[in-house]
Amino acid sequence: MNVRLATEADLDRVNELRRMVNDVHVAGRPDIFKAGFAQELQDRIYEIWDDPEQDIAVAEKDGVICGFAILHHVTRPENPFMLERDYLDVDEFGVDEAYRRQGAATALIAFAREYAAQKGIRRIELNMWEFNEGALAFYEAAGFTTYRRYMEISV
Repeated sequence: MNVRLATEADLDRVNELRRMVNDVHVAGRPDIFKAGFAQELQDRIYEIWDDPEQDIAVAEKDGVICGFAILHHVTRPENPFMLERDYLDVDEFGVDEAYRRQGAATALIAFAREYAAQKGIRRIELNMWEFNEGALAFYEAAGFTTYRRYMEISV
């Protein structure tokens, strides 16, 4: 499994993977996520591409891009409630279902850790939806721990 930063030529395939992730979210929470993959969502990859604070990592196996991670360097200034925060946010993450359990996700996380270390970033964060039990199990196995939780109640 090879992980590298994406090239502009990779963005169409990254969008295919992003659509797969969107479909998982729609299936898990159709009350929140919109079905389909709107043009605005497709175009968002180019905004990410142009943002100097973000990079797109891709996992490649046998010449096929099978996974991706959007890595966003975030700096939050100190405020009355919190100290300054500097971290790498894994803003989007996904592996093609046909390539799961073949090391792509693990390789992407290892790449993110090295990427953060090279930039002097000491913390990696991500958020995920509770319904996605497979993702939760993977993230916990990769070493992530829960430090904050969003909860809801239906009325």
